[in-house]
Amino acid sequence: MRLLANENFPGAAVQALEAARHDVIWVRTAAPGMADPDALAWAAREDRILLTFDKDFGELARASALPPTCGVILFRCRCRSRQTPAVGLLI
Repeated sequence: MRLLANENFPGAAVQALEAARHDVIWVRTAAPGMADPDALAWAAREDRILLTFDKDFGELARASALPPTCGVILFRCRCRSRQTPAVGLLI
């Protein structure tokens, strides 16, 4: 699977996806500080699915003409406490 992990996506999750042999590019290392519209355009241009915790991508994706091979997966999590976020990833 071809993925583009947004800058806010956890590094451990990126590593787990890579270990599972997915084609992952992480914005944090490839293009730090990239604007959200540019990240979405990158995903669309390279037929990647964008992985993010940023809910703004929902509106951006809705307003864009994304190819059928591109999409956005928005991850949401509930924190058990303010100090210990509960984040999990299934591969």
